[in-house]
Amino acid sequence: MTGPAESKIEIPTKVYIHKRDPATRSKIPHIDIESPILNEIIKPNDATFVSGKEGGVFIGLKREMLARLERVLEKLEK
Repeated sequence: MTGPAESKIEIPTKVYIHKRDPATRSKIPHIDIESPILNEIIKPNDATFVSGKEGGVFIGLKREMLARLERVLEKLEK
């Protein structure tokens, strides 16, 4: 992981490892990354791809997600 950089914008997120839990109907362990800003880019039920990288993960974005990301960046950079 390269850490902070001038070209990176840190966003508030919560990351959880979600175990099996009958009370929440979670049958398969998974990782939840929760952030309202991310939901502006990747809408509920959108599918994308994730790849592991040194120190973390990389989330690839499709064209429509990249267009939404540009709008989010305009707001964040003001």
